[in-house]
Amino acid sequence: MASFEYGRIKDSGDASKLISILSQCFMMAPSDGEVYMQSVGIENFRIIRQNKEIAGGLAILSFGQNYGGEFVPMSGIAAVGIAPEYRGSGAALALMQSAVKEIHVEGAPLTALFPAVQRLYRAAGYEQAGSFCNWEITTASIQMGKPQLPLTLITEEKHILRELYEKQARLHNGNLNRNEFIWADIGRSKDAQQYAYLIGNLDDPQGYIIFTQHRGEPNDYIHIRDWVLLTPLSIQSFWAFLGGHRSQIDTIRYRSALVDALTLVLPEQTAKLKSSTRWMLRAVDVKTALQKRGYPQNIQAELHLEVQDDLLSKNNNKFILSVANGSADVTEGGRGDLKLDIRAFAPLYTSLFSPSQLQMAGKLEATQNAIIAATQIFAGASPWMADFF
Repeated sequence: MASFEYGRIKDSGDASKLISILSQCFMMAPSDGEVYMQSVGIENFRIIRQNKEIAGGLAILSFGQNYGGEFVPMSGIAAVGIAPEYRGSGAALALMQSAVKEIHVEGAPLTALFPAVQRLYRAAGYEQAGSFCNWEITTASIQMGKPQLPLTLITEEKHILRELYEKQARLHNGNLNRNEFIWADIGRSKDAQQYAYLIGNLDDPQGYIIFTQHRGEPNDYIHIRDWVLLTPLSIQSFWAFLGGHRSQIDTIRYRSALVDALTLVLPEQTAKLKSSTRWMLRAVDVKTALQKRGYPQNIQAELHLEVQDDLLSKNNNKFILSVANGSADVTEGGRGDLKLDIRAFAPLYTSLFSPSQLQMAGKLEATQNAIIAATQIFAGASPWMADFF
């Protein structure tokens, strides 16, 4: 670890070298690497050196992530790449551990990423925490009649889209409080014309849909790039609008939760889960993460936690979590009735797995009373994310 040096990009030479490494790692043209670095912002990249030579790097993006109706500050890790000649040297772990320490100093209590492999990120304290799913449905099977709400084509991004999105994001654990990078990515489409429709009256919008249309083999399809649906009528109108494309479009592709409530209103179970993977999360400040999260409004409970974290000593502690009226108070100390390491803390915190499931998998030790309290405290729908970074 001592042979590696972690830091920011210093000059254009550093930037060019990192672009070259990331282009090779992700099999993209150097020009695409340059565009990506510009869109993320060069100031958000970090590099790892050995003997003054750049071995790899990553990007750190600032978000919020919803848990219990509250956006908790979260640093997203993206574009982790190590030059092939440095793989196996320990550079990747040194890079990740250094990034976690930096995020801790900067004050975000959470960090998340989409893993290519899990072993590296588990070694840095990350664990599975939520779902990223792609769904598909044929237009002929939708059969929802005509939309019950008007749909209005909009030709440019409106502030109302962001307001509507925030309302929806607060309803689903794991959804992002998007930054400009995500909104810009949604707003651009390289290979097809993009269309955006507001659902509902202009003075009372209830959702929106943003999509592109594609010629496919063997079927033509609509790719939904973003959606917000806040009412039963907006869901009906969403499906009816898409079903109305059946004369020309065969298939709809979209992202949603692992257990997708949108499909409940369909006449038949024709929507199919095409792929599912899990993003990973790490708490870099356990106390702050617990304090900033939202909780069920109708419970009052206390949980004595003991967390083990070999990288961040501040987390390696006992905590008393007291929950009432949807919020929490956290103090250090207590009995440590529920014991787990920093990795197992992630799926407990996000509600991906219940305390009983984690106990059964050997990820935590707890008294029966602690299991009951933790089940009440971390109750919630399974977390998911539609955005990729």
